[in-house]
Amino acid sequence: MWDKVFVAMLRHLLKTGNLTLRMPSGEVVHAGDGTAPSVTVTLHDAALPRKLLLNPELAMGEAYMDERLTIEGDDVRGFLTLIVSNFQQGNLPLSQKIARQLRIAKRVWDQWIPLKTAKQNAEHHYDISTPFYYLFLDEDKQYTCAYFKDPSFTLEQAQEAKKAHLAGKLLIKPGMRILDIGSGWGGLAITLAKDYGAQVVGVTLSDEQRKAATLRAEEAGVSHLVEFRLQDYRDVTEQFDRIVSVGMLEHVGQPQYPTYFKQIEKNLKEDGIAMIHFIGRTGPPGNLSPWFQKFIFPGGYTPSMSEVLKVTEKTSLEQADIEVWRTHYDRTLYEWLIRFEDRLDEVRAMGYDERFIRMWRYYLIASELSLSHMPHVLFHLQLHKHQTTVPITRDYLYVDGAPEPHSSFPADFVPRK
Repeated sequence: MWDKVFVAMLRHLLKTGNLTLRMPSGEVVHAGDGTAPSVTVTLHDAALPRKLLLNPELAMGEAYMDERLTIEGDDVRGFLTLIVSNFQQGNLPLSQKIARQLRIAKRVWDQWIPLKTAKQNAEHHYDISTPFYYLFLDEDKQYTCAYFKDPSFTLEQAQEAKKAHLAGKLLIKPGMRILDIGSGWGGLAITLAKDYGAQVVGVTLSDEQRKAATLRAEEAGVSHLVEFRLQDYRDVTEQFDRIVSVGMLEHVGQPQYPTYFKQIEKNLKEDGIAMIHFIGRTGPPGNLSPWFQKFIFPGGYTPSMSEVLKVTEKTSLEQADIEVWRTHYDRTLYEWLIRFEDRLDEVRAMGYDERFIRMWRYYLIASELSLSHMPHVLFHLQLHKHQTTVPITRDYLYVDGAPEPHSSFPADFVPRK
């Protein structure tokens, strides 16, 4: 029975593309209209059709990790493109639409993140191993969206451009004190100290990141200007001239947004500027994939702008500027994927097994497609407390008058499978 219901659901979902599916029973099923992408998938577990019906996002990713679902040629990109493009066409059957709405309603519970849980969530992802992340990140260890002002930029150049763009929006003067919420491996804080003369306090819940960032600050000769703390943002008591938070809001949890922005309001001086750089949705509120919740980012969530603004409106923080980056993050994720795939021998030498490799591959490709095929973008929310703190035009950011490209990818770009 489960097999028949699953096949019916699959054919309801896949209206475009071409899927050849080998069922555990040996039956071969075809779905789609025969157009690209064309993918062949084999299910090796008799229980998998039922699991895919009950929780498709979780079961699909987990089965790929465990090799209970295999893709011919390991074409994860083609397979996920087929699924995501049809999902975005609204082809889900009613039962799956109801299940998705229930998960959205449940997200408040999933994202309730007290201090102890926040530390556990950070450790789950960021304390894997610092050397592992260094395999695929840029030279400055930026684990957030790069800024491809020119499609010909390398990842290193695009990450430098990202930091310069953030610094420009912060309008830094030498000697200013800056709070970096979610300071990662310290690259942004070190740059703001070294190149702009700022005094920076970075807070993180990952001791691995704190140790690495502290060492990097010493090596860069700015340890007298930069302090990295193993501290929750909620426990910071000082006031700062500037506050920057890059890739952190996605881990705060939607129920904690009032606390997060109230804390920024408390820590920001009256003439201060705050910059919040985060992945968000151009559509209504949703939920993070259950597979991502379990294996990658426990408690993670990408909010709609409406969810953020209804919280900031209840503080003294005013929107100075909202900028939307399109295609920059999918290009960033693609660059990370290629570097990861090119260094698999080193990943294995670190002791990571093939299941971990498949998990990381699935994570990077699925994340890239969520930015390129789904309503996700990168938001820059610039906040201040008074209308005249920030210039009234963006001209101060573009003194060279360089035109902006229409895509972060070169015109002749063809993705590697």
